[in-house]
Amino acid sequence: MEMPTPSTQRNPLISEPFDMVVFGGRGDLAKRKLLPALYELDRDNRLPPDGRIIAVSRGEMSEAEFIKLVEESCIEFSTKGKPLNPEVWARFSRRLAYAGMDATRPDAYGPLIRALKDRQSVVRVFYLATAPDLFGPTAANLGRNDLITPETRLVLEKPLGHDLASSRAINEAVGAGFAERQIYRIDHYLGKETVQNLMVLRFANSLFEPLWNRTHIDHVQITVAETVGVGGRWSYYDHAGALRDMVQNHLLQVLCLTAMEPPISLDADSVRDEKVKVLKSLNMLAGQEAANATVRGQYRAGAIDGQPVPGYLDETDAKGSSSCETYVAIRAEIDNWRWAGVPFYLRTGKRLPQRCSEIVVQFKTPPHFIYPTYGSVPPSNRLIMRLQPNEGVRFQMLNKRPGPGELRLQQTALNLSFADTFGSVIPDAYERLLLDVIRGRPTLFMRVDEVEQAWRWTDSILDSWSQLNVPARPYTAGSWGPSAAIALIERDGRTWHEDDA
Repeated sequence: MEMPTPSTQRNPLISEPFDMVVFGGRGDLAKRKLLPALYELDRDNRLPPDGRIIAVSRGEMSEAEFIKLVEESCIEFSTKGKPLNPEVWARFSRRLAYAGMDATRPDAYGPLIRALKDRQSVVRVFYLATAPDLFGPTAANLGRNDLITPETRLVLEKPLGHDLASSRAINEAVGAGFAERQIYRIDHYLGKETVQNLMVLRFANSLFEPLWNRTHIDHVQITVAETVGVGGRWSYYDHAGALRDMVQNHLLQVLCLTAMEPPISLDADSVRDEKVKVLKSLNMLAGQEAANATVRGQYRAGAIDGQPVPGYLDETDAKGSSSCETYVAIRAEIDNWRWAGVPFYLRTGKRLPQRCSEIVVQFKTPPHFIYPTYGSVPPSNRLIMRLQPNEGVRFQMLNKRPGPGELRLQQTALNLSFADTFGSVIPDAYERLLLDVIRGRPTLFMRVDEVEQAWRWTDSILDSWSQLNVPARPYTAGSWGPSAAIALIERDGRTWHEDDA
């Protein structure tokens, strides 16, 4: 492979030399996310001249054919149909190589061995963008072929199993050849700018942290809503469901960052130690308590943005009847000193009316309200952190409306829009996470005990649903889920936060 000439001046943004090997290099994740993210990093001059990207996949393909595939992927998913920057693409395309091989066969690694020969001292990243049942065999074969160096990192995509037992089996198989410090379990939600900003908001500003507790906060809502259905992924999704696919990883990770104690520093283990404490403090939902504190749902035919969409059982790749949930709502509590008595409401679903991911922290109302003209119960202050789209932070508060005469109050918002404030495109989460892997920064990746504790909590709910035959309640596509989810929060005298911001 022809490599660019190294620059004489070192850019402080540029990482160390690396070889990134993407198993599943022709798959959907690689084409939609990984390769476009690496192109964007190169466009921003964050990759070293001697960084290489090697795709591994079954089936023969010439290097020219692979480079063309990557170019088409970057145009579709990075520049959204616009031509690539010629200079950047020329540089990026020289990094690319392809190795056609079956990663499950230990005797098939010849192409990869030859590609990595004489590169023992550079950072070596193996990204397993494959089915999780291939994680263990691939890791073992890398060891058998002496491809694991002290500077090797292994990236594992979700899902890490379908329950605690299978997750533990995967982690044990991978851990047989790799040290825990070398394993990067990725959750792309942790790479989102607003998620990272959550820690800055809490721990770098004296305004919020003194109020971040049960004395001042009434409740917290975490919502991940999608307008899309499961078309094309029905078989996978029917074995997973919303609880495994979204709550066990994405929502619990966001909950941990929202509820964790201040770490003593930003080093990886200090942050992850605090996240694990939150997971261990989550009240274990089991039996009838799990049935009462959760709602399962499954979408039926309806309309999204005025267009008709099929129900879950009517998708083109559906295979008969199913009780799989495409929606879940949970009322959880964290049994520790800071959060005792503060409910955390989690919900996620497909075919909901709008695509949004957000955290809503609702503060308690003043103990005595002295403005009777407004009403007896004033609206609560709310801190709303929008993860996607329109990333930003809003704080809802009461203000006096200008003008003489009767004192009039109005709910208004202090609005920090990332796009308006910083005037730049918000980078994709994978850009940050891939760069962190190359640089050896594991803070935003999950440790093995973190994964197991999340599965332990999720398994308790799954087991309770199975034992009690908790049904998946129907909801119309384009609605906010089953009516039981509304009842879940309203029986506490609260409502879900829904607006078009």
